Amino acid sequence: MNPFQYRNGVLHAEGLPLPAIAEAVGTPFYCYSTAAIEANYGAFARALDGTGVRIAYALKANSNQAVIRTLAGLGCGADVVSEGELRRALAAGVPPDLIVFSGVGKTREEMEAALAAGIHQLNVESVPELELLSEVATAMGRTAEIALRINPDVDAGTHAKITTGVKGNKFGIDIDQAAAVYRRARELPGIAPVGVALHIGSQLTDIAPYRAAYLRVAELIRALRAEGIAISRIDLGGGMGIRYRDERPLDLDSFAALVREAVVPLDCEMMIEPGRSLVGNAGLLVSRVIYVKETDHRRFLIVDGAMNDLIRPSLYDAWHDLIPVREPEPGTAHRPYDIVGPVCETGDTFARDRLLPPLAAGELVAFASAGAYGAVMASTYNSRPLVPEVLVKGENFATVRKRPTFEEMIAADTVPPWFEGDPRT
Repeated sequence: MNPFQYRNGVLHAEGLPLPAIAEAVGTPFYCYSTAAIEANYGAFARALDGTGVRIAYALKANSNQAVIRTLAGLGCGADVVSEGELRRALAAGVPPDLIVFSGVGKTREEMEAALAAGIHQLNVESVPELELLSEVATAMGRTAEIALRINPDVDAGTHAKITTGVKGNKFGIDIDQAAAVYRRARELPGIAPVGVALHIGSQLTDIAPYRAAYLRVAELIRALRAEGIAISRIDLGGGMGIRYRDERPLDLDSFAALVREAVVPLDCEMMIEPGRSLVGNAGLLVSRVIYVKETDHRRFLIVDGAMNDLIRPSLYDAWHDLIPVREPEPGTAHRPYDIVGPVCETGDTFARDRLLPPLAAGELVAFASAGAYGAVMASTYNSRPLVPEVLVKGENFATVRKRPTFEEMIAADTVPPWFEGDPRT
């Protein structure tokens, strides 16, 4: 569903006009739709109904407490990659037995936190990690139920910076070495190797890489069982793509059919971990035009949002549709703009030669599909405050993360005692 529609010439989030939210919280701000998040989860749940696959939301896409809690209320679990995300999932009400801890660089402290919380599973990505986890679990008197994350050497065909399942990536254990690592895991105290995990990349829109990866892993599971290694779980990863420009998102019914064909016959507990596909299209970044600057060569639309607020265009050359909050009249001529922010970097550019209707200083624009990897990747570069996040439900909204004041930002720093005459003392 698209919760962001024009009504009476003004872009709304569900039942609320965006200018009303902007007046209340200022710009720029992130706006999320409860209805869209619920609809996205419902689409996964319906497609996978009857397969036994459990859904765990990948928090790295958007870890706001209100977003996690919305999904937890629907019965969704959590896939976390840090102790911070683990604590966020627990605080939002996700049951520990629905939490999976992934990630290539878990520390001793993170392992201790996960074992103390009693989470469902840790996905182990290397032999050194496996050996450290054995040490930690043994010292705590616990048994860590683990899956080894397997790198199946399948090219997901996505951006090089978000592909994770080919040889040379930092993630997982090469499938050719997997059997030996499972044998090692079986010998270690405090370790119960019960599962196989994989994740081949992000923003996937083609089912073929999933098919190749699942078939390779199914073959591995059969081989491990033949050796007496009792694999009872499979973590299918996530990475389902969304529409940013002209992509056709993965057909969930076809994906579910693949799971029924290739994975269900293995008789394993199954988990899947979508992130972007649950929240990406459920969010906007709303910004205000500061200036329209014209030179002999370019026309710049300078907005108050910047690369520190939404870094994907700078980091990945990613496309986000730019939507005028005021609906243009039919037949309005469009003109090319470079959309840029105020940060002192040429890289602070959202788009070049983007065709838009005429816009003027003071008008609002919205960057679409910003619900994933937007606020979570934001920074305070140039001492710009983190932007607020707003959750809409019907005709109501709540600020679910406020914009810090400059005083709060500065107060987070401390001045060493050898400075005399500190103006704050």
